Amino acid sequence: MKKYDLIVRNCSCLRSDLMVESSKDIGITNGIIADIADSGTDISGDTIVDGQGKLVIPGLVDGHTHVCQQFLRGRTLDEFPMIWARILIPFESNLEPEDVYWSTQLACLEMIKSGTTSFADAGGRYMEQAVEATIDAGMRAFIARSTMDMGAFIPDSMKDTIEDNLKRTEELFAEYNGAGDGRISIWCGIRQVMTCSPTLIKEISELARQLNTGIHMHLAEHRDEVSFCLQNYGLRPAELLESLNALGPNLLAAHSVALSEKELELLNKHQVKIVHCPRNNFDSHGFPKTPRMLQMGMTVGLGSDGSATSSLSLFDEMKVFRSGIHAYWGLPIFDPVVLTAEQLILMITQGGAKSVGLGDLGSIDIGKKADLSLINLEQPHILPTHNILKTLVEAVTAHDVTDVVINGRLVMKNREVLTLDEEKIMFEAKKRLKVIGERAGI
Repeated sequence: MKKYDLIVRNCSCLRSDLMVESSKDIGITNGIIADIADSGTDISGDTIVDGQGKLVIPGLVDGHTHVCQQFLRGRTLDEFPMIWARILIPFESNLEPEDVYWSTQLACLEMIKSGTTSFADAGGRYMEQAVEATIDAGMRAFIARSTMDMGAFIPDSMKDTIEDNLKRTEELFAEYNGAGDGRISIWCGIRQVMTCSPTLIKEISELARQLNTGIHMHLAEHRDEVSFCLQNYGLRPAELLESLNALGPNLLAAHSVALSEKELELLNKHQVKIVHCPRNNFDSHGFPKTPRMLQMGMTVGLGSDGSATSSLSLFDEMKVFRSGIHAYWGLPIFDPVVLTAEQLILMITQGGAKSVGLGDLGSIDIGKKADLSLINLEQPHILPTHNILKTLVEAVTAHDVTDVVINGRLVMKNREVLTLDEEKIMFEAKKRLKVIGERAGI
């Protein structure tokens, strides 16, 4: 008899080719998927997860979020631009270390309960606290420290010299890269071209190459950014990055909405990874050229962009993205498959995994990391169905996730998160939200 650390027994399973196999047992050892066998095979495990009536999917990967923004929920909707300058910066500049810890705990709690097992954070203040909270939650994360050295609307407390930006990033990397049994990866951060000088961008890019790590930045998020670059450098944002030797396969470019055709060619040439944030982008920035990106073979993932304007549910992001892209790019030319269900599912699984540089995430195959989410299928809004993949896109919500495994460890069982004290987190969160708002004057 084969014995494993954990077994998901008698489940349906979404494989990497997006075929659904039924009546399977998944055996996990040392954080790796070791076996996918027919149910009834003679195997045992130290921990058994009941998969009856459930679909096992790869753990979702949030390719761009801000875990420090949980206490901004409900504050930015219906606001006029520039929200970032008027609300987000005053909020972030007034956070204290403990605020970031509890905000991250709340974010991890929400992500786990919505089937997200990994996230990439673009960075903010006190990222040491964010890392510690993520380790405690048992999640996998790719965390950067925000770097800025200019910007008229950025308070001095949030800006550092080039030397200090580099030093603090190196210190965070040295202390935490590989922490949490290898679940934590520390990346370099470039906040955006309007708050980072060309010299800082160039130096951070070189540091990332030296550390053999990724770079996370906001790119081509809105037209103001394009205008700024053209006025100050005579180049569009992606062209500026290429001139600074900052484009490469280790660059994750969040948003990527206001891109010209030439910029798309540059990003594709340098194998830059794209992450869209549909609910935020559609609300204030526009519609990205995603069909064209996929046609070019670019890696595209989805991100929540934090909870300031929405939830952290990638199921919600996927639904909104499908409707928005179809309305903008598909309807005018009568193309109902301008963005398919299969492509959307790949974006929140394999696309997200590739965007953070981990090919052994994002699919359920022997030898891959055991990051899994289980969905309760036996519900009237899901079954019966003619096509489970399309129903996964159209109907499944975060609340349908019952169990979550990260790195081979069961972190949620029957909707109860085992790694976090939900009652305490909710208490701390409610206590802090109003105080932080008053402190920041928002």
